Parts: sequence; structure tokens; C-alpha cells
Amino acid sequence: MNGRKQSSNIRHILHVIVPFLCALTLASTSSAQIKWSSISEASKSEVGQMMYLVDFYTSWCGYCKKMDRQTFTDPVVSAIVNAYYYPVKFNAESEPVFSWNGVQYQMTTGGSRGVHQFAQAILGRQMGFPSFAIFRPDRSLIQVIPGYYPPADFARLLWYFASGDYERYAYGEYVKIFDTRIRPEMMKQLKMN
Repeated sequence: MNGRKQSSNIRHILHVIVPFLCALTLASTSSAQIKWSSISEASKSEVGQMMYLVDFYTSWCGYCKKMDRQTFTDPVVSAIVNAYYYPVKFNAESEPVFSWNGVQYQMTTGGSRGVHQFAQAILGRQMGFPSFAIFRPDRSLIQVIPGYYPPADFARLLWYFASGDYERYAYGEYVKIFDTRIRPEMMKQLKMN
């Protein structure tokens, strides 16, 4: 009898606590959201010392949606993007005409959907989605990063460029020292330790 009552009490507590914890998690996640801009807005914006992070995606790309759901909602990834980048979403199959660094780009026909000239110019022969391009504040290209990344790996990549470490280390070396030497300082700078 006592065991049934205890089990009932535990169920009651779980019914109260679980929704509260879900709401708390949702609130903390929503405060870390990335505020994406369009390529048209970015092409007209001055970003100071921030770099541009352009997310090349398509509406049919499953890994693009997985990046949105899992990677870009991660608190560390969001903190890095919001502090150091001007984030841009770019649909490689349906964006309007715009100018980037003095060059005008538009949609082209071809294939079943067509593709935007900007995606062709930046991604070149590596036309895969998702892909990410990091640009300096003057809109010159630093690096294209193809493919899906889990949160910890993408945070490391973002920090590699945001911190300027890409000018000091080869990426293979950086990966080896990241957890012990770089990550603690990154977390301190992000005020997340």
C-alpha cells in the first residue's frame, strides 16, 4: 500500500516538474536564438569588425534542417554567431537579384529548380548543401565550409575564424589543442564558464 502511494506521488511530482523543466529549457533556448538576415539586407549592411556567416541552404535539404534544429539552437554556437558574425540565410534556389562586393547576382535556369549565381560563384564545383561561407567585414571570402556539423564541431570551426586563430594555426593542429588550450578561454570570453 505504501509503495503504491509513493509511486503515485512520484508520478504527480513528475507531471509538475517535467513541464516546468521543458518551459525552462525552451526559454533558455529562445534567448540564444540567432537573428538571421537575408542576403539583400546583408549586402547593404555595414558590420564593423564582425564577419559574415552565410548559410547556403535549399528547401529540400534534410541536413540543412538538421543544422537549424540541432546546431544553430546550441547555446555555444548561438553565442559565437551572435557575438562575432552577421548571420545570413541564403536559399541557393530562390533568392532575388542583389549585389555583393559590387557584383550583381541573380537566379539562373538549369536543372529542375535553377540555382543562384551567388551560390555558383562562392561554392564553385562543391555545390552541396548545407554549405557555409565566412566573409571578412569587407565581404571578401575567407573560407567555404561544406556539410553538416554537430554543435561542438561547428562551434570550434566558428571560433577558429572569429578569434583569428585561422591565421595562427593549421586546422588539424587546432583540433588537437582546442579542448585543452582554446575552449576554456573561448568559454570565458563568451561568459559561459
